[in-house]
Amino acid sequence: MIASELAEHSKFLMDNLRLKTFPIGVRFIRDIEEIPEKARRPSLFLEKKITICQGVTMARNYGWQVALTRSDIICVPALLAFGLTPAPDASTELSGLFCEVGFKNNKEVSLEEVKSMSLLEKDEFEGILLFPMAKAAAEPDVIVIYGNPAQISRLIQASTFNSTSRVSGSFGGKVECSEYLVSTLKTGQPRVIIPGLGDRIFSMTMDDEMVFALPVSFLDELVDGLKKSGSKIGARYPITHYQNFQPEFPKVYKELAEKLGI
Repeated sequence: MIASELAEHSKFLMDNLRLKTFPIGVRFIRDIEEIPEKARRPSLFLEKKITICQGVTMARNYGWQVALTRSDIICVPALLAFGLTPAPDASTELSGLFCEVGFKNNKEVSLEEVKSMSLLEKDEFEGILLFPMAKAAAEPDVIVIYGNPAQISRLIQASTFNSTSRVSGSFGGKVECSEYLVSTLKTGQPRVIIPGLGDRIFSMTMDDEMVFALPVSFLDELVDGLKKSGSKIGARYPITHYQNFQPEFPKVYKELAEKLGI
């Protein structure tokens, strides 16, 4: 999909859903040479390491192009999930960490949960490139949209308009960057995600924000669905609240109305 099409779709999504932040594109990088010259690498530009979710915030709030490799990322769970550590078995390390920080009761149940997560193989990619859809720095693999539950529900309605299936999600409350990025890449299907603790603490994701992620190949279908789904009943965002009713007031209001003859 060319940059002008991505920019057009971005404008439609922003206008149609009244999004607070930019929809972003995400490209998985196989070679560091793929990183555009204008992309900001936190380890160089800020002289700091950051979390993946912070990079997402920089792209969706600031409108920056952000490139993240292992030397830019400080979040150990994300490094494990994205195959960016020398660990021979990332699943074992991640499940052990979940127990150490009190997210899981024991290593056995922890490992079973980790096995259900989408993880990248060791050195499968060198990193990721994040950028606003409106200023596409490369062909994205995944599109990520943050919104409130009502906005996300419109995206769900749109994505199921031409589909025989419903939208899926897998919720663990932690390392959710792998859910909206890696899972979407691997399944090739739209997904709904509840951002985890790291998103809330480090990237300032608001309490009412959720994530809708989709492969870029599904973007045309999503936009078409937003234009058509629920059109016969006026489905849109903001939600049109029903107003064709006469409200009832407490007795004291009625008595005053009678006294005033109104």
